[in-house]
Amino acid sequence: MSKLSRARNDYSDPCKSCNGQGRVEETKTLSVKVPAGVDTGDRIRLSGEGEACGDGGPTGDLYVQVNVRKHEIFQREGADLYCEVPIDFVDAALGGELEVPTLDGRVKLKVPPETQTGKLFKLRAKGVTPVRGGPQGDLLCRVVVETPVHLTSKQKELLRDFRHRQEGEIFAQAVELV
Repeated sequence: MSKLSRARNDYSDPCKSCNGQGRVEETKTLSVKVPAGVDTGDRIRLSGEGEACGDGGPTGDLYVQVNVRKHEIFQREGADLYCEVPIDFVDAALGGELEVPTLDGRVKLKVPPETQTGKLFKLRAKGVTPVRGGPQGDLLCRVVVETPVHLTSKQKELLRDFRHRQEGEIFAQAVELV
């Protein structure tokens, strides 16, 4: 029996390890299973891993506060995810297919002709599944049209020709209106 005798409540000569408190502070490494869908501000309860009760009762619970780091591709709003996807100007003008990242891998997205920068495409049920239930969120992809750089002289010539033809069409339409 330790120097601290609870039965007699003899605290005149407390033990050195707990100083008469009946509990000792210790550091412990715990493994925490973080479920999919948690968000910043959520708490995970670890039953029986909290503070010890001073009067011999059960130990309390430990709550772990979650702080989700920013992702390099996705931004999160509730269960929905947002991302920006680059598209070359030819696919934006003529239409085409893009590969889009999701939480489950890449998927193909059909882009209609004449797509402008900022156009949002919604991929249903490709967002986050909420940890407390509810419908899975959506992935909203915003396309960003990229202007080509390091053009060859032939490519520049084709673009100048395109501009010249476009200006001619605009002039012809203006003449028809007069």
